Amino acid sequence: MRSFDAIVVGAGQSGPFLAARMAEKGMKVALIERKYLGGTCVNAGCMPTKTLVASARAAYMARNAGGYGVTIPGDIGIDMAIVRKRAETVTLEARNGLISWFAGMDGVTVIYGHARFESERTISVNGELLTAQRIYLNVGARPAIPDMPGIDDIDYLTSTSIIALDTLPRHLVVIGGSYIGLEFAQMYRRFGAEVTVVERGPKLASREDDDISDAIADILRDEGIMVHTDADRVAFKNKPDGIEVSVADGIAEIMASHVLIATGRVPNTDDLGLDRAGVAADKRGYITVDDKLATSVDGIWALGDCNGHGAFTHTSYNDFEIAAANLLDGEDRKLSDRILAYALYIDPPLGRVGISEKQARASGREIMISTRPMTKVGRAKERGETKGLMKVIADAQTKQILGAAILGIEGDEAIHGFIDAMNAGTTYPELKWAVPIHPTVSELIPTLLGDLKNV
Repeated sequence: MRSFDAIVVGAGQSGPFLAARMAEKGMKVALIERKYLGGTCVNAGCMPTKTLVASARAAYMARNAGGYGVTIPGDIGIDMAIVRKRAETVTLEARNGLISWFAGMDGVTVIYGHARFESERTISVNGELLTAQRIYLNVGARPAIPDMPGIDDIDYLTSTSIIALDTLPRHLVVIGGSYIGLEFAQMYRRFGAEVTVVERGPKLASREDDDISDAIADILRDEGIMVHTDADRVAFKNKPDGIEVSVADGIAEIMASHVLIATGRVPNTDDLGLDRAGVAADKRGYITVDDKLATSVDGIWALGDCNGHGAFTHTSYNDFEIAAANLLDGEDRKLSDRILAYALYIDPPLGRVGISEKQARASGREIMISTRPMTKVGRAKERGETKGLMKVIADAQTKQILGAAILGIEGDEAIHGFIDAMNAGTTYPELKWAVPIHPTVSELIPTLLGDLKNV
């Protein structure tokens, strides 16, 4: 048995940085990774998918260049092998950078293999036993595969396997109308595939307010993507010319060449032997943690996607910051201090922070709301990209900004004006007197705040 000061299981966006910080403080750390350093973000998430999104946008802009007075003779072609290779290169550069970083780092031993608890303080990997007084779980999540009739009989894609495609689907059917599915839907439509999105609920991106959700659907439909909501009877059958997808009563079957299952994710906790350590998890498999990321067992913490408190790279990284600050810097950082923010990377993107209008109303607060269509944003008009809207929700009593959404050109960047203000505790009357740069999307934030009205 080998002894360490700490064991980190999983090398996503929390684990490697925490291991490095602990090593800097003179601790002896084991970093165990089942597959690749970098986790989902580097290998099957943010980096490869946003690289693909960039290629899809280039194709879209090339096809629409004439509207800007730019003429491109001939048809716009897509070389999917090059598209895939570009995404692969970005992933490998990031992964190899992490490998090189740890190769030159004293104090961290990187071990590749499947880790399982043997007891509260003992983990087995590759037939070897490791022990430590501190164990951090950063094991991430994987695509969820729903129980649908015929799904086991077809070859389907997930958000991980679709990245490896180097040919263009004839007709891609995306099962799931949430963030991951919508990004791939628009991406492959822009590459030239016929695309249909199938969502069992009444709205796409159901976490969002209806006005945001409806605007997202309009953006996708405008690009020729078929959308089926209220699809409560999805089933699959193999046919000689593809995969027959049944959606709901009264709707004709869809003949797909490829099916992408994008119905959410599940934590990678089912094969960790949590029961042997006594670590509690909820019915979905997410490890239960307190406000400082501690599990039900003293000396074991859970970070990142596997704790159910944010399935994003930035929330996982913030988990590392909380754990490191509390352990190494004498601080008192809490999970509950975090203001959730995220983005949907369709084009134009959605930037979101805080709570939605639905959540604000459900809280019983007296609220104020302001919206503005992107058709009234100068930057959007100049760029010829006026789809979407801006929205902010504030507390009428405290004057605090409760949440905001920017669905529009550069919305993922402009939303940081709200993110920073909310984290600083700045009230909306203070922020509305800011003097922003013109011409930008962010310059409309004070104007948007000035239009807040009680609802």
